[in-house]
Order: sequence, then C-alpha cells, then structure tokens
Amino acid sequence: MRFDVVTLFPEMFSALTEWGVTGRACQRELTSVHLWNPRDFCSDPRRTVDDRAYGGGPGMVMMAKPLEDTVNAIQAEHQSMGLASAPVCLLAPQGERFSQKIANDILNYGNLTFVCGRYEAVDQRFIDRRVDLQLSMGDFVVSGGELPAMTIMDAVIRLIPGVLGDEESAVQDSFVNGLLDHPHYTRPEIYDNLSVPSVLLGGHHAKIVDWRRQESLKLTLKLRPDLIEAARKNGLFSAEDERFLLSLK
Repeated sequence: MRFDVVTLFPEMFSALTEWGVTGRACQRELTSVHLWNPRDFCSDPRRTVDDRAYGGGPGMVMMAKPLEDTVNAIQAEHQSMGLASAPVCLLAPQGERFSQKIANDILNYGNLTFVCGRYEAVDQRFIDRRVDLQLSMGDFVVSGGELPAMTIMDAVIRLIPGVLGDEESAVQDSFVNGLLDHPHYTRPEIYDNLSVPSVLLGGHHAKIVDWRRQESLKLTLKLRPDLIEAARKNGLFSAEDERFLLSLK
C-alpha cells in the first residue's frame, strides 16, 4: 500500500513512519509513505501557498495552483512507475466521517493521495477539479489535515497482511463486526480485590466465545446504541443475539 501526502509539514509524519506498528510496516516495506510539500512547486521567491479570501472574512485560503501542481507531479511519478492512478482524498470538515468500512475500502485502492489542508480553507476550484473523496474524523475542527491523515493511514496499515504480529488482532478489533470490542483482562488474576471473570479461566473455548459476544453486545448497547441499530439493519445479528439483547432491555 502506497500513500502520497501533500503537506506543508512533512516532518510531522515521522510519528507514523518511524514508530510502532506503522514504523515497522514501513521498514519492512509493507507500506510506503511519500511526502510532498506544495511549497516546492511554487515559482515565486516566497513560495506562497495561500492568500486572502475573496469576499473578505478571517483566515487565509490555500491556493489551487500549488496544490494542483503537486498532485500532477505525484500522478506523473505513478505513471512512470506503472502504478494505477490513485484517488485524491482531501481531509476536510465537510467530508464523510471516517469508519472501519472506509479503512477497508482504502486498502483495496492499493494507493491513495492525501491532501492536508491548512489555514481557513482550500480553494474550491482545486476541490472541484482534482479531489475524488473528502474525509473527516468527526464534527470538530483541527488545525490541519496531517493528524487526520495519520489516523486514517494507521487504521489502514494495520489491515495490511503481515503488519500485525497476530492476524486475528485486526479481525477482532472494535467496529470490524459492527460492534464494540469485548472487555479484556490479563495477569494478575485478582487485582485490588477485582477478579477476572471465571469463564475466561475455565479453558472452555465455546463458552468464552459466547461470553465475549454477549459482552460485546452489552457494551455496544450501553455506549453506542446507534451501532446496534446499524448492525441490525445490516443483518449482522443471529436469533441468539436478538434474544440476548431483548433480555438486556
């Protein structure tokens, strides 16, 4: 999986490429991250990438040409390498809210170009001409698209086969099956008079599977009832699941 990132602050991405699971994935060449600064595609001495908004108002707007020239350079490199054309994704408050399903969709693209906005906004003409999808992390605003881009990349990279030490880890994560994950416990067996649930100590695999499923349903119903309704609409519940949910109510 290849990621190309258009950013005014490429140094920020060392947090992704040099540390933890994602850093190891880069070192093992299971994924690659290529950073492009639009200032490098400016012709004026000040390398200007922003200007005041037409119509007035606070803040500056990122100019279309430096961004478009950067995307052109990325796509030219892809073409020279024989890579398929990558969708261009803008991180923006108006984008579709990112989800586990979208992470899986991105993995299937094979490569993706992120554009990390800064300042007040990005010139709409660039968005109309070159952006294929827009993604948001939620109903809040951050200073730029770098942190959302890294979050999305982390979520996608961990899905790449061979990245995680145990392939079951990604399968059992929250949201993969439409629900929150079940509670987890480790040693010691008793901590400050609190015991690990006995079913996890008995070694009965089928009972452990049932307990984890029920705890996942219980936790999701309590904290994210919207996910319960979505999973029900998508046909993800068995008759046994429905009986258990009914018993909780």
